[in-house]
Amino acid sequence: MDLTTTYMGLKLKNPVVPSASPLSAEVDVVKRMEDAGAAAVVMYSLFEEQINHEINELDHFLNSTSDSFAEALNYFPEPEEFKNLHAEEYLEQIRKLKEAVEIPVIGSLNGVSPGGWMEYAKKMEEAGADALELNVYYVATDPELTSEKVEALYLENLESVKKAVKIPVAMKLGPYFSAFANMAVKLDRAGADGLVLFNRFYQPDIDLENLEVVPNLQFSTPPEMRLPLRWIAALYGKVKASLAATSGIHTGTDVIKMIMVGADVAMIASVLMQEGVEKIADILQEMQNWMEKKEYQSVQQMKGILSYQSIKDTDAYERANYLRVLQSFK
Repeated sequence: MDLTTTYMGLKLKNPVVPSASPLSAEVDVVKRMEDAGAAAVVMYSLFEEQINHEINELDHFLNSTSDSFAEALNYFPEPEEFKNLHAEEYLEQIRKLKEAVEIPVIGSLNGVSPGGWMEYAKKMEEAGADALELNVYYVATDPELTSEKVEALYLENLESVKKAVKIPVAMKLGPYFSAFANMAVKLDRAGADGLVLFNRFYQPDIDLENLEVVPNLQFSTPPEMRLPLRWIAALYGKVKASLAATSGIHTGTDVIKMIMVGADVAMIASVLMQEGVEKIADILQEMQNWMEKKEYQSVQQMKGILSYQSIKDTDAYERANYLRVLQSFK
């Protein structure tokens, strides 16, 4: 049985890829992922704020030292004082993973504003990353900011990174665009090698005892996969970029559903953090059992067979389905 697939030009042994999470911070854990059958791994994200904070610290050292004259021996800080620890540790982790595992390692940059932090895309490539995932997390709360300007931020970020590196670049996106399909096509035309659907925005909560806004982390649940499933079905065959499904994928049959609507890979994290990275082997075995039962010989044989372009009744994905669901409660 042939489980191989291709993602952004990378030949993978199967479509199961651990997505960005703290799990990739440990070399031994990533090796266990590989042993369990992971086809590639996406590194945890390096955040714009982490890079910029330490760039600002360096600027403070260079411009606010008490001995600010050219001949002062302590005018420049010692190297360990201005070294970007977050970024340097991240690059070193890429190097360690490339030495420890044979599967592709995909770096992850998380940010939104154009700036020097994007230079780390090139540094990730130099450290050995096989590809990059540009994770743009942006909440447009300014009522004066138009949708056109928001979209331009994404396109500018992509174009900047594409100019800096030669390795493939994927855009990890949220679904909150007024015309998502159009945005996907724009990114595709701007050079995105992959589209990762969808980023999970962690919404804050309220602590009523202390009257504070607090972070609230919740793992994904299987029903969440329906959103990327619908949009991948709609985009399959309409963009050149590879399509990666993420959010709510917990089982082998979940992976198969994503393949059938057109995904090249299925990315998982929550289920691994809850049940352990050995769950990858269970997911792959479930896939193989189902494919054998249904007499599918390969992933390619299934790919896209339930996408928009392959089925006659596209109403099942659109407004008619909304009506059917509501009427089913009568």
